[in-house]
Amino acid sequence: MLLFALIIPNDLITMTLPDFKPARILIVGDVMLDRYFSGATQRISPEAPVPVVKVNNNEDRPGGAANVAINAAALGAQVELLGLCGGHGDTGKTELVQADAGANILTTALQAHHVACQLIPIAGMETITKLRVMSRNQQLLRLDFEESFANVDKTPLLDAIKQRIANVDVLVLSDYAKGTLSDPQALIQLAIAHKVPVVIDPKGSDFSIYQGATVITPNLSEFALVQGEHQSEAHLSELAEALRVQLQLDALLLTRSEEGMSLFSEQPTYHLPAKAQEVYDVTGAGDTVVAVLAAALGAGQQLQDACVMANHAASIVVGKLGTSSVTPTELALSLQAKSHDDVGVLNAEQLCHTVRLLQSKGQKIVMTNGCFDILHAGHVSYLQAAANLGDRLIVAVNADESVTRLKGPGRPVNNVARRMAVLAGLGAVDFVVPFSNDTPQALIAQVLPDVLVKGGDYTIDQIAGGKEVLANGGEVKVMHFEEGVSTTAIIKQIVQNQQ
Repeated sequence: MLLFALIIPNDLITMTLPDFKPARILIVGDVMLDRYFSGATQRISPEAPVPVVKVNNNEDRPGGAANVAINAAALGAQVELLGLCGGHGDTGKTELVQADAGANILTTALQAHHVACQLIPIAGMETITKLRVMSRNQQLLRLDFEESFANVDKTPLLDAIKQRIANVDVLVLSDYAKGTLSDPQALIQLAIAHKVPVVIDPKGSDFSIYQGATVITPNLSEFALVQGEHQSEAHLSELAEALRVQLQLDALLLTRSEEGMSLFSEQPTYHLPAKAQEVYDVTGAGDTVVAVLAAALGAGQQLQDACVMANHAASIVVGKLGTSSVTPTELALSLQAKSHDDVGVLNAEQLCHTVRLLQSKGQKIVMTNGCFDILHAGHVSYLQAAANLGDRLIVAVNADESVTRLKGPGRPVNNVARRMAVLAGLGAVDFVVPFSNDTPQALIAQVLPDVLVKGGDYTIDQIAGGKEVLANGGEVKVMHFEEGVSTTAIIKQIVQNQQ
């Protein structure tokens, strides 16, 4: 068995990436074929104001529940996929119905990824297909070829599930509202009877159909459709807990895009910040979360640890084009890239909650702030020195409008998302939070770190937020940047070299 160990020096905790191979995952849901046509775009059509794409490449990829299956199989888990597909033949004799061309393409691709699959053909229907036209790695157009399977006879599908449910570790229901899972209760109750945990990627405005599941993984938009918009983090927790209790769930994992994930269970709310990086394509990120979560649970991991792995996997897959999967090596390297599993980009409210939790555990919180437009050696040495003053380092970053007001036209060179991504990638930095005012005084007054650090030639009384930190019993320190290195000087040198 190969184990990847993640050592957390401050907390003396060891996280291991489990051996996924023994995990037996049964996935049931809406299966789709994702088709990509791509090529160069050099002119506008004379027939209509649309770009002309000269197609030079096409690619077929399994999508929907099929992508969930591939993601779980990529980790090494034993995966079987059940779903419905298009078919042709005698509508009165099920045994004579043959899968259509799209289903055959899917089956071949799934088998190549070591996914055992049974796609049940439905006469007169077509396999759901989504065609994307791409140019220069940008999606120009999507064409959906689909018809709902909601009203077709599900008896063959239910029979297939009954044959397998006793021999699996986790049941995944991948619902894309295409009709395959028109009666999820029957499947949930079947799993409960066999003591098999159920992980569901939900859809629609009625989550009552998922009552009794182990965990559901809605995104923020899907959650708001059911529970309404939240007004604060506290309100979000109230709404999530109410839904969890109402549906008799063990847990609710809310995926929140750039704000990471939040896990709601009988334990205190657990926030997982986004692992900030350049987002290339969000297609299939939700599939990856569900797959890694299920595989980790199937491999015997506790729910919180499984969510940590899913969060890291999501950050990896959004850096790839189209529906993609994550390998155990990629996941292990991502876990090892940080000494804590809860680090990353947070909003102010999430940060305050996290800081209070860490301080209650006796951890010393250090905070600094700046534009950090072009990160240089002076910044790196400064941030490392600041981190050495405590257990966790927070970096507050000026929003773009704030940088422009402070530094003038043409600044920032890098937008706030990119600046935060670079900072979050540094080993010395634990949390990154943006602020829109010219100074972080209001934010610092909310956070109240144990140590406030500022770089430059300041006196303590000149440092924004210093008065509040001192009044709270904290410390304020001034540290100097490395001499001769600054963002302004770097930009000036670049301009001179171009003249």
